[in-house]
Amino acid sequence: MELKIFRDTMPQAGTVCTVKAELPLETEILVSDYLPPVFKLVKCFAKPVILQKQLQPGRLTLEGYLRCTVYYQGEEGAGLCQTEQKLPFTKQLELPEFDFTAWTAVVEGQTEYLNSRVVNPRRMEVRGAVGLVATVRTQNKAEVITALADGGIEQQLDTLQGVRSIAVLDKLISAEGELAFPSPPTAVLDIAGTATAQEVRLLSGKAVVKGEVQVQCAWRAEQETELQSLSTTLPFQQVLDVDGLTEDCKCLCVVEPVGFSLTEGQLDAAGTLSASLMLHLRAWRSYQLQYAADAFSTRFETELVPQELAAEELVCLLNATTTVSGSGPLPDAGAQLRACFVSYGPISISQQSGQGGGWALTARATATAFAENSLGELDSYEKTLELSVPIPAEVPAGMQLQPECWLSTENVQCTCAGGTLEATITVRAEGTILGCTTSPVIGSITLGDPLPDTDPEIALRIYYAQAGEEVFAVARRFHVAPAQILAANQLEEELASLPQAQRLLIPVT
Repeated sequence: MELKIFRDTMPQAGTVCTVKAELPLETEILVSDYLPPVFKLVKCFAKPVILQKQLQPGRLTLEGYLRCTVYYQGEEGAGLCQTEQKLPFTKQLELPEFDFTAWTAVVEGQTEYLNSRVVNPRRMEVRGAVGLVATVRTQNKAEVITALADGGIEQQLDTLQGVRSIAVLDKLISAEGELAFPSPPTAVLDIAGTATAQEVRLLSGKAVVKGEVQVQCAWRAEQETELQSLSTTLPFQQVLDVDGLTEDCKCLCVVEPVGFSLTEGQLDAAGTLSASLMLHLRAWRSYQLQYAADAFSTRFETELVPQELAAEELVCLLNATTTVSGSGPLPDAGAQLRACFVSYGPISISQQSGQGGGWALTARATATAFAENSLGELDSYEKTLELSVPIPAEVPAGMQLQPECWLSTENVQCTCAGGTLEATITVRAEGTILGCTTSPVIGSITLGDPLPDTDPEIALRIYYAQAGEEVFAVARRFHVAPAQILAANQLEEELASLPQAQRLLIPVT
């Protein structure tokens, strides 16, 4: 009798690949006429902003720009000043070739080195390199044996649970509003903020996202050296077209500010503030699939070819804050703080030590403080802090975790007092933690020659089983149906493994 094999396809976790690349930076920055001339260069920052990602066989193409920001001390007591430049780039990263039906890429950047110098009071040169770390995660399809029939087949069925990727969308949006200063600003040193998606409404093929941007503006009034802070809120609403999206999907939406621009108003009128936001939308649909994990025939020799099935699970959606502090000595005990900025290194996942041994999202934060020394000159000082955000979920043994998260600064407190720099940062981590588990399944199965006839003089066998031994494994050893062993020993019909060592009666077929 021919063996009947039933198959189905399922989404399977595919390749996870991390590659590194270097973006060279070489530019000349001209100081505009409306800004004070340069007396001393204080600090230069470079941050990559990824606008487009495209995955093709063997390569990942990134398009975006390097945001190069220079802080300097102006001539004739002008204090701390700032200018910036955007440098477009296109970068191709070489990857191994692999098949995929869905994919996502997390790209993080970190400055490797920057050398800057003042050529003249209106011109500066910046040279260096920014390192890119791109992690590509894919899904593909796998064919699975879901059931077997005929040929005296006995099968061990199991259920696989996972998520199918429905949407991976990164879209640049904008929000606008007014920013009114109490007095005309001499310089706007920095505009930063955090964005929150307060409501995400899923429809068939669409997502409606409502939220707001909390903006902080650091500025200086005329004839003053102290920086002042001004805050405002910009609301936004965006309708997104997303193929395959339905109301029952699990969804993540993170909004990341990537740039701000301010157009000053005429006379006493408020200025127009624009925020550029990168909206990251991810959606999944849960599934369950029954599959054949093991099988044998009570009538024929059976040949199995096993395979590993990798399923992706949604471990948790992360939206948590953590606060870290650190301090360090300053070379000038009389230094006075003027400004503080925070940048982050690549994100990773590590297992925590100590009792519990849970998992945490980790990253490195660098607080850069600008302080005026006793000679009236501005200098920059750095303090590196280690972040750790616990993952609020139990992680099964053997599961491989993959984060897709974004960090933002909710609050920073920095002081320079008594020759010591002290920094306290409150950081929000938003994103998702995905996990991958592998399960053994039947890749293929064939029936061979008929089993030899049982010796007619043997009516019953006795087998001494160990605690925890699986009934199906015992049945396969003697080519007997598991249900027959359970019935012969008056055991429960659904019993999978033996709770204790015992003697089993094995019927003869």
